[in-house]
Amino acid sequence: MPDARDLPALDLCAQEPIRIPGGIQPHGALLLVDEADFSVLQFSANVDEVLPGLVVETAGRKILNPDGFDALCDELKAWLKRPSDTFERLISNNGIRHHVSAQRTPQGLMLEFERASATGGNEAHYARLRRFVDNADSFEGTQALAEAVAGEVRDLTSFNRVMIYRFDEQWNGTVIAEDGDGTLPSYLDLRFPATDIPAQARELYLQNRIRLIPSASYEPVPLVPPFSPVDGQPTDLGSSALRSVSPIHLEYMRNMGTAASMSISLIVDGKLWGLISCHNATPLHVTPAVRNAAEFLGRIVSQHIAGFDRISESRQRLAFKQIETELIAYVSRASSFQQGLVERPRQWLGITNALGASVITDDMVLATGTVPPSKAMRELAEWLHDQRLDGPFATDNLAAVWPGGSAVSDVASGLVAVPISSLHPSFIMWFRPEVIRTVNWGGDPKKPSVSEIDMRIHPRKSFETWKENVRDHSAPWSKAEVQSAAEFRNAVVNFVLKRAEERAELTEELKRSNKELESFSYSISHDLRAPFRHILGYAQLLEEEEEELKSISRHYLAGISNAALSAGQLVDDLLRFSQLGRASLNMSSIDMQKVAGEVRRSFDSIGEDRKIEWRIGTLPDGFGDAALVRQAIYNLADNAVKYTRDRDPAIIEIEGHEDGESTIYTVRDNGVGFDMAYGGKLFQVFQRLHHIEDFEGTGIGLALTKRIIDRHGGSIRAEGKLNEGASFSFTLPKPKKGRQQA
Repeated sequence: MPDARDLPALDLCAQEPIRIPGGIQPHGALLLVDEADFSVLQFSANVDEVLPGLVVETAGRKILNPDGFDALCDELKAWLKRPSDTFERLISNNGIRHHVSAQRTPQGLMLEFERASATGGNEAHYARLRRFVDNADSFEGTQALAEAVAGEVRDLTSFNRVMIYRFDEQWNGTVIAEDGDGTLPSYLDLRFPATDIPAQARELYLQNRIRLIPSASYEPVPLVPPFSPVDGQPTDLGSSALRSVSPIHLEYMRNMGTAASMSISLIVDGKLWGLISCHNATPLHVTPAVRNAAEFLGRIVSQHIAGFDRISESRQRLAFKQIETELIAYVSRASSFQQGLVERPRQWLGITNALGASVITDDMVLATGTVPPSKAMRELAEWLHDQRLDGPFATDNLAAVWPGGSAVSDVASGLVAVPISSLHPSFIMWFRPEVIRTVNWGGDPKKPSVSEIDMRIHPRKSFETWKENVRDHSAPWSKAEVQSAAEFRNAVVNFVLKRAEERAELTEELKRSNKELESFSYSISHDLRAPFRHILGYAQLLEEEEEELKSISRHYLAGISNAALSAGQLVDDLLRFSQLGRASLNMSSIDMQKVAGEVRRSFDSIGEDRKIEWRIGTLPDGFGDAALVRQAIYNLADNAVKYTRDRDPAIIEIEGHEDGESTIYTVRDNGVGFDMAYGGKLFQVFQRLHHIEDFEGTGIGLALTKRIIDRHGGSIRAEGKLNEGASFSFTLPKPKKGRQQA
């Protein structure tokens, strides 16, 4: 256990045992009794002063007096059979009325006694509360309600000053409304640090909705015995209305010039939203009946605040949903969801009322509005990815949570981010710039007073306004704005998944169609080979048998033969094209220098009327199916020979070089070339950029070449210029270690 001197001053206050103070305030008395026989386990030392004769001793033990308080004992016995409701009664002793409350605790049945007013006054309180409830629907929002309830509570309780105190996300409190008679100074709009009301004190405000301190100078009344006989532990008085409060808090009150106080909890959706804080310059006791009315009023106010919050949030969420619907409808028609966002900046920013937004994926950063530099957004995405988020991330002080936040605070002090991938640092982000504002503190929140003698924290003595400029903060994000970002993220993810499923389904359909087309092409090509050969053969036989044919008839036969020959060549090319999708590759190292030489020699049969200058460079070895790669080189060379027919000389170059993990081979010519605007058609089946009358061919050669290179995992591209030649380059990946065949 560390020594108290080693603890920070604020921790000393937070660790104070406020639930087990060992005593109560002197304006009432407390008993802890055994439920079975009402024998007294513990009692406050002032019990005889508050209620003479309440406790008697018999047979060596103290019990609740059955003679003078027999009716109370009977009511307690009946209540213990069904203790779900609250036990509160008024009893009279020697003509003096007392309020009695009871509650069950692990250390015994806790009874609290407190003097009540001579007349109950419940009817007047009921009329007041009913009037307030009737008027509550006329309030237009939380601020108007707070101002009204401050005046209502002051009229009800007669305190000099009543404040409505609201907590923020960091538990700092701000006085948002106040009603006073001028006796005490105004604290309206002042802000008080979270350390004024530590966490354990806030927990008690949740447990007990009302707390009264009639005098800041009271002397605590001890419990007798000091420890519980049930478990030997200090008695837990956390639920007691008479619980003695922290000496630090009493000192705090005196430093404020406050002699009496009362606090009423405002609890919204199970969370402490704020307090109705009442102060008086002189001691003031508020009767249980008035306290009950004030506590009930606090419940009414809490419900109305919750209602205002829900109405406001619902309106915001409806507006955001309309924006989301409009944006998703557009995104679904865009080429990609990222592009759709950029093309609708107003709706994208409107999803969270931001001034800047970005979408970050592995391959791009797109943004609109005022955003940090791309490098900073990438780094922010990496940091967010490391946080393993499963929902939206929101902050109005990015510099406090991310190391790079200060550098971009002018444009991105506020951030809402939603992940769109669990594997990669991909996010949609919204940004808000820094809003420099002045906060009026009720004293310097950074300078608690600590005694050098006892090392105990002392509340500040000055409650004068202390101003602080708050930097690196944006306007805060509302719950509806953060929820809107989360719902938009879900819509985007669902849209992307749906688009991916549609593409996968389309891909499968295309695979099936391609397979069917390949089978069809193979069958047709195979079945047509024989008929065209027969046509060609019979035409040749007819020409040989009929020597007396007219010249025009022989011309017709020559046309039949040429057509059959061309058709046969087309069928052979189609057959090879369809077989490429069905056959496996026999991968090995290829001597490309040798292949180029063989291709070059295959054109030696061209007549002497053609002058072709072949320029074959030093070619590095390739890796692939030797027969198919040779076919690819041949097709490109044949293409070059064909389209340089009108050149003298025709120049055809074949060269190659290594480039990282690939080897690149190029076939270049000085032929007719082509317009690059139509280059996309070059590698499609039956697509031509020149008339068939000008250049013969089936229109399959380049498509066949591309398919060969695709099967090898390479790529092919073409460059050309009309009447200045063309260049075709393809890549073959180098073999991976241990790779032999595919």
